[in-house]
Amino acid sequence: MKTSEPILSLRNVRKYFGGVKAVDGVSFDVYPNRITGLIGANGAGKTTTFNLITGFYKPDEGDILYKGERINGLSLHQTFHKGLCRTFQISRELKLMTVLENLMLVPPDQSGENLLKTWFMPGVVRREEIKNRDKALSILESVGLLHLKDEFAGNLSGGQKRLLELGRTMMAGAEMILFDEPGAGVNPTERKTLAARIRSLVDNQNITVLLIGHEMELVMDICNPIIVMDWGKKLAEGTPDEVANNPEVLEVYLGGSKK
Repeated sequence: MKTSEPILSLRNVRKYFGGVKAVDGVSFDVYPNRITGLIGANGAGKTTTFNLITGFYKPDEGDILYKGERINGLSLHQTFHKGLCRTFQISRELKLMTVLENLMLVPPDQSGENLLKTWFMPGVVRREEIKNRDKALSILESVGLLHLKDEFAGNLSGGQKRLLELGRTMMAGAEMILFDEPGAGVNPTERKTLAARIRSLVDNQNITVLLIGHEMELVMDICNPIIVMDWGKKLAEGTPDEVANNPEVLEVYLGGSKK
């Protein structure tokens, strides 16, 4: 269900690295249960914006609001526990563990990590493990990886690793996922599967996605709205058709703005 209240808002956010204005007065809103695209040429400030939202960097100016709460000063760990999770352009799966094990390791503060509870409260530990396993299996089914649950994560294809990352964020209880280049290193067939899975999660599980992408076919297919950045600024925002026909956007992609 669409709502008029944004889940995420950036207000005049700035981040400087020395004399470089990596993010220069950016403002935009992300609304719940949508897939919002964030695009731009290399160096436009997209990944820095992601890092500011998730607390990896702190903005020099401006405000970032998540569900109405100012999160500027929060750490990466704190934003993660608020349900604001991100993936990375390079997959970070635990290669020598199975797909299922990759998900079951995600929940924090598990009883089985406490040696005393393992000794004196084995029933509690076992019940929690069963609960986490059931949740992990359900998530693997939703992202299309259930048939690979016992496969080592390092053996997955590029597209399957992206789906595994998506599953791990869901295992963490993500309400909003910042997806960094989901199509990178993924063949066209798997890219279509990935796009369909992302769309299904948003439609059926009330997840919100903010997605950085260079693969315009994927972005134009599943994202609405799309925000365009260039030289650290927001250049344009609109529907896929509006963005695709915006002269300034065409200049960035075809006329050789910042590469």
